Amino acid sequence: MTNAKIEAVLFDWGGTLATWHDVDLRETWRAVAAVLDEAQADELAARLVAAEGSIWRRSRDEHLSSTLAEVCTLAEVVMSPAAQAEYDRQWDPHTELEPDAIDTLRALRARGLKVGVLSNTIWPRQRHEEIFVRDGVHELLDGAVYTSEIAHTKPHPEAFLAAMRAVGVSEPASCLFVGDRLFDDVWGAQNVGMRAAHLPHSAIPTEQIGHTEGTPDATIQRLSELPALIDSWN
Repeated sequence: MTNAKIEAVLFDWGGTLATWHDVDLRETWRAVAAVLDEAQADELAARLVAAEGSIWRRSRDEHLSSTLAEVCTLAEVVMSPAAQAEYDRQWDPHTELEPDAIDTLRALRARGLKVGVLSNTIWPRQRHEEIFVRDGVHELLDGAVYTSEIAHTKPHPEAFLAAMRAVGVSEPASCLFVGDRLFDDVWGAQNVGMRAAHLPHSAIPTEQIGHTEGTPDATIQRLSELPALIDSWN
């Protein structure tokens, strides 16, 4: 382990800052498709599920990013404003924060640490920022990178370096990445020279588990354990 002082803490979002939920993608997309065309809803939903599955496999194997718009294009579906609203409504319950997230972020900032987010996501920045504003997180972040805006997803080094730059830090060794996935988050962060803390809360879908798993520098059961952990290193 490096002895560099931790200057920045970068977080994964889903399953780390936000509570992990198992989501039935078919049911979610079925509700959206019903807004578009009830008679064809099953067929549309099947195409959307297949399209989304393909882009997450690409993320896993090639570390290339995607967008919700690309999912719709691949499925040959045109998302209407009403369908988009239903999509957001379907996902809203799955965006809630971990109970100790706010207090943890405040504690880190009180120590003078930079705080950032790096999320593998197909959603646009606006959607994430609306959620963070809703929950009082937005003002606690020094920077955020959403892979829907860049070429690569975690665990590609460029994703981590982009997040590091977003919070104004120049050395990976001074960053701690916190995430729920041993491939995307732990191995990816360590591969670029960051330390990694694992929060093993999530039931990672089998098709999203990568070819390699990292050995975390620390394992925590709650976000609230982070300030003391970082104090011990610093």
